[in-house]
Parts: sequence; structure tokens; C-alpha cells
Amino acid sequence: KPCRSRDNNITELFIVEGDSAAGSAKDGRDSGYQAVLPIRGKIINAEKKDLLALLKNKEIESLVTAIGVGIQTSGSDTSFNLDDRKYSKIILMTDADVDGSHIATLLLTFFYRYMRPLVDAGHVYLVQPPLYRVDIGAKQHYCWSEAERIKALASGSGKAHVTRFKGLGEMDE
Repeated sequence: KPCRSRDNNITELFIVEGDSAAGSAKDGRDSGYQAVLPIRGKIINAEKKDLLALLKNKEIESLVTAIGVGIQTSGSDTSFNLDDRKYSKIILMTDADVDGSHIATLLLTFFYRYMRPLVDAGHVYLVQPPLYRVDIGAKQHYCWSEAERIKALASGSGKAHVTRFKGLGEMDE
């Protein structure tokens, strides 16, 4: 889902894990300057495959096209142009589970190997979603670990309700 703005100084691209997360991201975004690109499953490993194999991959092709800077195969590569980027921020949003971490690692590896100037210039971000939300009365605590969940439960008095997020698609509140 593209955004309306073409100003690459303000636009943001959310790269999300799957259609469920894409729906939540689409619903929660500002379509004026935020775009959403869903990735289906784990992308090809840029560390283990050559450039030709990468470019044949549909997900990689979608990423390269969406971002607009091209691929950098060496430090002196003139086909890569940071000024051609379509987005100021490229934000990776994956689930807070092992598969999500693996997908984020594969994406970061690809960016590091073939779009490193984007990383070096601070255009690539990684969202770290919480694992739990602990509601105690009207107060909400977001927790990124089991230890934080236990601490949040111990910090409040009254009836507590714990929500365990299984994926970004559930975080539509």
C-alpha cells in the first residue's frame, strides 16, 4: 500500500511480516506519508546466495523496487543512488517470536550487504514489539520479556489481565 507523498524526506515504508500485520499496519498508518509492504515468509538469505539468485526472488525484487535506490554490489557502484530513495525511513516490523527475529535478521543482512548506505545513513529501523500487555485497573504495562511481565504484575494492586501477543496482526488497539 503506497503513500500519497513523494517527499523522500518525510515518507516511511513499513516492511511487515505477512498479510495479518499488513492489515494492522495499514489501518494504523497515516497514508499521507506511510506506506506498507508485506513480506510473505522468510526471505532468501543474502549471506548464502549470490546476487543473481537474490534478484530472481520475488520478495527481494519487491523490496528493491519499493525502495528505489538500486543494489550496491561494491563501494564504487554507480547504479546505487541514495538520493533516489523513495522513503526517509525503512521500518522493519516483525513478530516478537523466533520466526520474526529470523526474518528481521534476514532483512537486515540484505540491507547491510546490498543497500549499506541506507543503513549507514540511518534510514533503516527495527521495531521491537512487546510480548505482553498487562492491564491493572486503568493502567497498561507493555512488557518485552517474561521478567518484565512478572515485575509489572507485582507492581500493581487489583485485578490484572495479561495479553500475550502472538503477532503484529493482534496489535490493532
